[in-house]
This record gives sequence, C-alpha cells and structure tokens, in this order.
Amino acid sequence: MKADEEALMALAPVLGRVPSGLFILTAGRGETETGLLASWVQQCGFDPPRVTVAVKQGRDVAPLLQAGMPFTLNMLAEGQTSFLGHFGKGFSAGQPAFTGLDVERPDGEGVVLRGTLGCLFCRVAGCFPAGDHDLYLGDVVGGRLLLPDAKPYVHVRKSGLRY
Repeated sequence: MKADEEALMALAPVLGRVPSGLFILTAGRGETETGLLASWVQQCGFDPPRVTVAVKQGRDVAPLLQAGMPFTLNMLAEGQTSFLGHFGKGFSAGQPAFTGLDVERPDGEGVVLRGTLGCLFCRVAGCFPAGDHDLYLGDVVGGRLLLPDAKPYVHVRKSGLRY
C-alpha cells in the first residue's frame, strides 16, 4: 500500500465519526417531484438563516435544485428507520418517490413528510462543486416543528470514505 493510501485508511475511521443528522430532502416542479436521503446538512448562517446540503453529483434531483427553487428538508427523529429504507435507495427521474407515505404539499414548497421531527422550507441560493458532491446553499424561509419532544436522528459512520 502506498503512503498516501495508508494515510487515507488511517483517516477513514476518524472522519466517519463526524456526526450528522438524517434528513429527507424533497423537491419538485410541477408534476415532477422526488426525495432523497441527505446526511450532510448543516446550518451555516443566522442572518439570513442558511443551510448547506451536499448531494452526490449525478443525482436526478439536480435539475430541481436550480437557483431560487424551493426544497424542503424533513428532519428525521431517532428511530425513524422506515424512511431510511424508503429513500436510501434513491429514485430515478419520473419514479414516484412518495407512494404509500403520509405527505402534504404546501404551495411553493417541497413535499412535507408527516410524522417526521420537523421540516425546513428552503430556497436554493447557490451551488458549488465539492469533489464528488455538489454543495447547495439554501436560504431557510420557513419551517415547522412537528414532533416537539423527539430527538433528531444522528448518524455516525464506520468509515468517512463511503456512505
């Protein structure tokens, strides 16, 4: 193994321990809508309230995340593993993402998944390439706490080099 590879392998378990919340990002335009599991979400500003979301390049959601477009971050509560199974595999363009789920579709926002901890309504403020992911900057324009006593689902990986 090369020295660079050895250093990367030593880094992997430490990087994997960086905790992240689990969210379902939903976005849509007209009759086209989708959702995906997002674990790299972070608040990055107070005024205006802003978040960053990292999305693997090539995901079918990219055309729905252009500047100014709305999206919703549905925050998962501890133990909400059914959402992981449903959204973890991803959806291709045109494939229905919300079949069998209890949802609402507020005007001008992404899909809200009822039963999650809460949701943040966002507008895309920018997109920046970040290696094998794109980093989306979102202005938070609203939100709701749906389960006030729930704790957020926090995810820690064994390796910081893969999902």
